[in-house]
Parts: sequence; C-alpha cells; structure tokens
Amino acid sequence: MTLFVTEFRSVRNARAGLEPAASVPPVAEQTVATAAGSAQSTLFNVATDLVRVHALANCCISFGTNPTATVTNMRMAAGATEYFSVPLNGGLRVAVIASS
Repeated sequence: MTLFVTEFRSVRNARAGLEPAASVPPVAEQTVATAAGSAQSTLFNVATDLVRVHALANCCISFGTNPTATVTNMRMAAGATEYFSVPLNGGLRVAVIASS
C-alpha cells in the first residue's frame, strides 16, 4: 500500500484569507509505503501549510508529531485524494495503515 504525499504553500490573500488553491511547484513530495502495520512520512517542510494525500488502496491515516495509524482513524478509499490544512513550521507527519 502506498500513500502519495504532496506538500504545498497555500495561496493567500491578505484580505480574503485562504484561497481554494495550492501554490505550485510543491514544497516537497514523498511516498509512504507499508506492507503491514503503520508507517510514517518524514516531517513536513516548515513552509508547508497544505498537504495533498492520494491513496492507491484502502487505508486509514492519522496526523501528528509521532502518529500511529490504526484502522479506526480517518479512512480513505482506494484512489481517493484529499487536501488537509496543517500548521506552518513543520513538526507534523502523516501515518498510514492498510485497511479493508
């Protein structure tokens, strides 16, 4: 099972707040692979405040400073893509585990 993780700086406007877009090119890109059990990404870049995750297979994900994903965490279906806002200055990771 592989989770693709793309880190972005979101497009911001001082008066309007967060715009519904990601600033390209990405800040960083990585994959998180697991055959069994939970696996973590590397720490997000300090410039990242928007994360795109794409799941190749059914899985569950969890965010945190040292997360462990379990089958009771947020579920993503195979082929799903989601965007998540994360705090600037790094320190967070995403963990993934395969699920049915």
